[in-house]
Formats: sequence, structure tokens, C-alpha cells
Amino acid sequence: MLTQRITRLGTVLTVASALVFTSPASAQANAVGSSPVHTFEYSVGGMVMKVPTGCMFTHIIRGGGRRISYQNAGVDCGFVAALSSGFCNWRIDFVYADTDNRTYRTARGRTHNECRIDPMRGNSPQTLPRYGKACAHLYVNGVRRVSQCHHITK
Repeated sequence: MLTQRITRLGTVLTVASALVFTSPASAQANAVGSSPVHTFEYSVGGMVMKVPTGCMFTHIIRGGGRRISYQNAGVDCGFVAALSSGFCNWRIDFVYADTDNRTYRTARGRTHNECRIDPMRGNSPQTLPRYGKACAHLYVNGVRRVSQCHHITK
């Protein structure tokens, strides 16, 4: 199981690297970014759960201009964190704000009651009405734990 998680993390990092170092022929706006998930504890059914250091929250966008053709966000954990019980009662939201940082759209994900070490969610293609930023937020047990954003500019 640990080998599968390490292999998956390696695959994600390889794909992310390929996306970052690939220069597309047409005018595209592809972005990949990761933020560390800091250590935290929370309670589920009276049991204390701990997420240790070693997890990254990655947000990927493909498209051009205000058009998003692909969007995905998820967590990958390595080392000791890959052995933890993971994230229970989790959801991932995609949030869009204008250039004045005013949120105008939220694509709220469903809350997953199971525990997963690798929560992930995609979002459907869309054209944004405004330039600004697109963010992904990970909530665990109703509390936002980490965010990762990309600026959408001309």
C-alpha cells in the first residue's frame, strides 16, 4: 500500500513537472501549483485524528484566457503522512474571484464522509465571466485547511 502511494506521488510529480516544462504551441494558460498541508488534528466520532507533515495540495488548470478546459485539485502524501488515516469528512471547493478579490462563484464539492489519504476532485470546463483568480480549497470536518490559487489574466 505504501509502495502504491509513493508510486502515485511520483506519477503526479512527473505529470506536474511535464506540464510546467512543456511550452504549448498555441496561446494556452496552463498552471500547476502545490501548497503544503500543515499538521493538524481533528475529532471524528470522539476519536482524535492527526494529519502529519508530508502532504501537498495540488491544483491544476488548463485552458486559455477566461476559458478553463480542465481543472483538478487533490492531496498527495508521502513518507509518514502516507501511513496516516487521512482526511475524513472532506470536500474540495473551487472558488472564483475578480481582480478586486471579490468572490463571484463557488463550485462547492460534496462532503465525503469516508476517510481518504488522497482526496481529489475535478471540475467541469467553463468560461469565467471575469479575470481574477481561481482557487481550490480543501475542507476537513468543515474547516478549511489549505488553499491553492492561480491568477487568471489577459
